[in-house]
Amino acid sequence: MCLSRSARILFCKSYDIRMVNMSSKETKTDVILIGAGIMSATLGTILKELVPQWTITVLEKLDHAGEESSNEWNNAGTGHAALCELNYTVEKSNGAIDISKAININEQFQLSMQFWSYLVNRKLIKNPQDFIMPLPHMSMVQGDKDIAFLKKRFEALTANPLFQGMEFSDDPEKLMEWIPLIMQDRPANEHIAATKIDTGTDVNFGALTRILFEHLKRKKVAIQYNHTVQNMKRTRDGLWELKVSNGNGTVERRTAKFVFIGGGGGSLHLLQKSGIPEGKHIGGFPVSGIFMSCKNPEVIAQHHAKVYGKAKVGAPPMSVPHLDTRFIDNKKSLLFGPFAGFSPKFLKNGSMFDLVTSVKPHNLVTMMAAGAKNMALTKYLIEQVMLSKEKRMEELREFIPNAKSEDWELVVAGQRVQVIKDTEAGGKGTLQFGTEVICAADGSIAALLGASPGASTAVHVMLDVISKCFPQQMKGWEAKIKEMIPSYGVSLMKNPELLRDIHASTSEALGLRERLAAGDRTASEMLI
Repeated sequence: MCLSRSARILFCKSYDIRMVNMSSKETKTDVILIGAGIMSATLGTILKELVPQWTITVLEKLDHAGEESSNEWNNAGTGHAALCELNYTVEKSNGAIDISKAININEQFQLSMQFWSYLVNRKLIKNPQDFIMPLPHMSMVQGDKDIAFLKKRFEALTANPLFQGMEFSDDPEKLMEWIPLIMQDRPANEHIAATKIDTGTDVNFGALTRILFEHLKRKKVAIQYNHTVQNMKRTRDGLWELKVSNGNGTVERRTAKFVFIGGGGGSLHLLQKSGIPEGKHIGGFPVSGIFMSCKNPEVIAQHHAKVYGKAKVGAPPMSVPHLDTRFIDNKKSLLFGPFAGFSPKFLKNGSMFDLVTSVKPHNLVTMMAAGAKNMALTKYLIEQVMLSKEKRMEELREFIPNAKSEDWELVVAGQRVQVIKDTEAGGKGTLQFGTEVICAADGSIAALLGASPGASTAVHVMLDVISKCFPQQMKGWEAKIKEMIPSYGVSLMKNPELLRDIHASTSEALGLRERLAAGDRTASEMLI
C-alpha cells in the first residue's frame, strides 16, 4: 500500500494519539508501595490498621510476592534477635564487650513478635507455625582467645534482662548434648565453647510475606504483579506521578500522596529517579551469597539449632558462618554458609548493568572513595566466587568434621546491596552494614536501603518510616500503635516485668511455648 505524504502524516498523527492515550491512563491512590517484599507487606498491614479508609496500591515487577530478598531461599530466615550473632557484640580496646547494638536489635525484634501476635489474636492471619518456629540460638567458637571473648560476651549479655536464660559451656559432654552433629568425630584436644538460648526462633519471611499480602488482598489493597516502575516525578499539586509498565507493553501513570520504595536492591535506582536531595551522594555495593543445603535427611535430623561462628578477618558481617536449622514449607532443612560473592546485579533477577548505572555525577566521588577503601573486601569477594565445592566443604567441616560432599548441594542466595555514603566517622565513601531509611523532607516519599538485620526488624523500621513521614498524624495514631505493640516507646530492658509479660503473651499467641515443649520431648527421645 502506497500512501501520499499528507496521508502518511495523518496516519502517524493518529497513531501517536493512540499511543499517548495508552500511556496516559492514570490511576490515583493514597499510598503506593513499590516492591512486594516483607517491608511493603509490613508497612501496608500497619497502615491498614491505622487508617483503613486509605487506598493502597502495591507494584511488583515479578509475578509473585516475596521472590527477592524476602524469599526463604534468598538469605532471609534467621529471626535476628542478637542472641547468637557475634558481630553484634564488639570487644572494645579496653577488653569490655559493647552490647548496645545487640540490645537495640533484640528490642526491635520484640516489636515484630508483638505485631505478629496482634495479627494472630485478631484472626487477621492464621497458622503462625507456617512462618515461625521455636529454635535454640547458639554461638560457637574455637581456641582460647575466642573462648575468652565468648565468655565475656555471655557475662555481659546475661546481666541484661533481654538475654536471661542464656547458657555457656565448654564441657565436651554438654556440647555433645547441645550440638551432636558438630561434636561427632572432633579431636579430643580441640577446645570449643558455645552459648545457647532456647527462646530463639526460625522465621520464614518468604511465607510471612505471602501471608501478609493475602491479608492485604482481603482488605481490598490492589496488588499488581508484573508492574515495573520506570520513572517518577513530583507534580505541581504535590503528588507523586509514577510511570509504570504493566508487562503487556502498556505504560500507565499512577499518582499517590505517599510512595514507599521497598524494592530491595532495586530501591537505589528508584530513589535516584525520584530526584529528592536526600537521595544524593548515596551509592550501593552489591554482595551475592551462596549456601550449602543438606540433602541427607539423617544428617538434617541430627541438628536442631542456629549455630553462629566468627567471621574470618576481612569478611563482611553478612558472611558470618552459620549452620542453620530451617523450616521451609513446614519441612526441616539444614543450611550452611553463606559464602560471599560478587555480582554487579542489585537484584537476583536484576541486570548486569545495575552497579554501573547507579553511578551518577552526585555520587561519583563517594563511589570512587569506597572503591579505594574496600580493595581488600573486593579481593575477598572475588576469592569467594572462585571457591570450588570442595573448598567450601573444607569450611563446612570446621562445623561438621565428618561432612560428606555428596550430602550437600550449592544454593544461590539473593543479592544484598550495602549502602555507601559519606559519614563524619568514616569520611567519604563509607560502606554501611545495616538498614537505612531515606525520607524526603516533606515525608511524601521514603526508601529502604541496606541489608541485615532487615526483615527481622521490619516492624521497627516501618514504624520509623511512619513517624518520619506522618509526624502530624502520629499523636492520633499512638493509641492504636500501642494496642498493636504494647512496648511501643518503652525500653523493655528497663521494664523487666513488661518484658516477661510480652514474652509470655507472644509465645502463647504464636504457639511457640507449646511447640518448644514438643520439640524438647522429641529431642529427648532422639538422645535415648
